[in-house]
Amino acid sequence: MKEMKVLTDLDRPCAFVPTMGALHAGHQSLIQRAREICDEVVVSVFINPLQFEDEEDLAKYPRTPERDFELAREAGATVLWRPEYETIYPTEITRLSAGALGTKFEGVHRPGHFDGVLTVVNRLFEIVKPRFAIFGEKDFQQLFLINQMATQLHPEIEIVPAPTIRESTGLAMSSRNVRLSTEGRSAADVISAVLRKAAEEESLDAAQKKLNEVTNEPRFTLDYAEIIDEDTFEIATNESLKRRAIVAGWIDGVRLIDNMAMKSALVRV
Repeated sequence: MKEMKVLTDLDRPCAFVPTMGALHAGHQSLIQRAREICDEVVVSVFINPLQFEDEEDLAKYPRTPERDFELAREAGATVLWRPEYETIYPTEITRLSAGALGTKFEGVHRPGHFDGVLTVVNRLFEIVKPRFAIFGEKDFQQLFLINQMATQLHPEIEIVPAPTIRESTGLAMSSRNVRLSTEGRSAADVISAVLRKAAEEESLDAAQKKLNEVTNEPRFTLDYAEIIDEDTFEIATNESLKRRAIVAGWIDGVRLIDNMAMKSALVRV
C-alpha cells in the first residue's frame, strides 16, 4: 500500500480538499480536480461539531477511515490529514459569523450551521495554508459563504468550485445517502427530476412551478424549493442573469440538498 506524506512534509504550493470523511466518488472528483491544479493535494478529515445543531445527527454521521484512505490515495491525494479537535480548536473558540445570509434557506433550518462551517474552514486554511481550495457546488450556499470569507480573510487562496457528482439515477452524491432505505433512495430521485424539469423552462414562474412538484412525492418533506440569483443569493428576478434552483428536505429522517443552474440563467428574460 502506497503511503502518503504527513502535513509537515508538504511541498508548496498545495491544493486543499476539506472533508468530514465518509468519502465517495463526489469527494474523489474534488481530489482529482485539485491534482489537476497542483502536484501536492491535502485532504483533511475532520467531523466538525460546530456545524451540527443536532447531537444525534453528529453521532450518526458515517465514519469510514480505512475506505477514506484508499479513496483519497486512489484519487491522487498526497496528504490525508486527520487533525484532532485540540489541533483545530486549541483554546477558546473564536466563532466567525455567516451574517444575514447564514440565517436564510439552509440557515433557517440549521441555525448556526454556517457559523460553524466558516469557523472550521478558516482554521483549516490557517493551518494548511493552501494556494487553492476545492469545494463542491452541491453545498451551494456554503460555497457562496466560503467565497465571501476567503475574499475577506484569505485573499491569497483561490476557491475553486467543482460540479456536483450524481449517482446513475440523478441523486446528488452525499455521505448521508447511505442512511436512506431502498424506498427512500428511490423517492429521493424526485429532487433531481424536478431540478432538470425546472432547468428547461424559460420563465421564472414556469421554472418555480416545476420545482414545486417535488412536494408530489409523499415521502419527501420540503424545507425549501426556490430559485436564487447566483450573484447575490437573493430570490431571482427577471433581471437575474445567473439563476439557480435550490432544494432541501427530508426523506427517512435524512436531510437532502441539491441545486442546479437554470437554463434561463444564460439569457436575460
